[in-house]
Amino acid sequence: MTVHAVGFPSLLPPLLAIGLAIYSRRVYLSLAAGIWLGWTIAASWNPLAGLARAIDASIAVLGVADNARVLVFTLLIGSLVAVVEANGGVRGFVHWAEGRSWIRGRRSAQLLAWAVGLSLFIESNISILVTGSVCRPLFDRFHVSRQKLAYLVDSTCAPVCILVPFNAWGAYVLGLLGGLGVDHPIAVFAEALPLNFYAFGALTLAALSAGLGLDWGPMRRAERAAAEGAVGPGPATGGGVGDRELRAVLGETVDVGSGTGAGGEGERSGRAVAGPRALDMLLPIGIMVATMPIGMLVTGHGDLIQGSGSTSVLWAVLAGLAAAWIVSLARGRLSADRVGEASLEGAGKLVGMAFILLLALALGQVTRVLGTGHYVAGAVVGRVPPPVLLPLLFAVSGTISFSTGSSWGTFAIMLPVAVPMAAGLAAPVAPFLAAVLSGGIFGDHCSPISDTTIIASLASACDHIEHVRTQLPYALTVAGVAILGFAVVGGWLML
Repeated sequence: MTVHAVGFPSLLPPLLAIGLAIYSRRVYLSLAAGIWLGWTIAASWNPLAGLARAIDASIAVLGVADNARVLVFTLLIGSLVAVVEANGGVRGFVHWAEGRSWIRGRRSAQLLAWAVGLSLFIESNISILVTGSVCRPLFDRFHVSRQKLAYLVDSTCAPVCILVPFNAWGAYVLGLLGGLGVDHPIAVFAEALPLNFYAFGALTLAALSAGLGLDWGPMRRAERAAAEGAVGPGPATGGGVGDRELRAVLGETVDVGSGTGAGGEGERSGRAVAGPRALDMLLPIGIMVATMPIGMLVTGHGDLIQGSGSTSVLWAVLAGLAAAWIVSLARGRLSADRVGEASLEGAGKLVGMAFILLLALALGQVTRVLGTGHYVAGAVVGRVPPPVLLPLLFAVSGTISFSTGSSWGTFAIMLPVAVPMAAGLAAPVAPFLAAVLSGGIFGDHCSPISDTTIIASLASACDHIEHVRTQLPYALTVAGVAILGFAVVGGWLML
């Protein structure tokens, strides 16, 4: 790959992508514009030649085996989730959890929400919906506010997902790192885990809030109202999402197709159909999780760290999807045709995310061609104090995520800047990766247009703006701690 050291203009493609993302809130348009501008600069500012080269370079991303494997994984994880929904596995888990007698008061109800959100780390939206539907009746029974439930599910599901390399989030980040030329992405991801201050801080503060009743600001008022018998956000805010609306959404989510509800395929054909079981969800997910380290060991010839992350996640999701197919067919919940339809429907829902990943890889390629990271590193050294550099990455990532409502889009925009910057400074990549990931999750938590924030409000039957207001003080508290942590790490790196 020929590198064109163009100096300051090399900053224009990522700056255009960032500016457009904040202004338009359209990640696809922003990434595509950045790619086009980058190749236009490389083509001596010829816009038509730049457009042609941008198209060719974006297609060429698929010619890299690691990139192609991660893109296929992104689609297949959608298939796995859809099949588990269609065979009743999610509903079976909900029923199983509701039938336990572990919950005896306010504290145990809140700790259950925290634990369930923490355990379902395979996909954030499914985790939020399952946790909310399981715990909402318990929160109402013990007079815990729905705002508190929304906060707990939102502050466990996304943060734990970004800390796990063998799920959709982890594969997405590994794909970005691989596309940016990072050697051994899984090892870099592992090194960044303890430095992901916002994710760990959000999980820790949520646990303390659940176990010790640490409530302040708007949340304290919501908890006081709930303790006095009010359910939901109260009439002053216009009320929350009603039971009927919540059941409708959960029905769309966990009852995909005809195989999960009354009048399903098995019943229409006159066959006895087994009821939904938690095992129908836990078995495929468990097989997927277990296959990931096995794949790492096999591809690394016995060395987990040297294994291929892209190959391993692809093997893992294929194993999980195969298990979901077998469970669905063996128990008569779905026909082969219906399982195939659910698989295609689920993959289709993640085509957009796969396209974002494709564009992100292409943007990373053009920033390497222009030498963006090396220019930024040269401009930063001696000008930006070392303790400020990582907090600045965190703050910029948080701003983009807040403005766009997309943590994944933020990763796509910022990692092509942060990773080369680390290389140019001869610094380890892990702290820079952690700062971007932390900032993306922080902005996502604060943003009222984030999909996870909206789904958390819906699953908890809580007024959306009330959820944003009550969660914001917690998110800002953790962000302050994260900034201090990154300042310390940044100062230590540059000693």
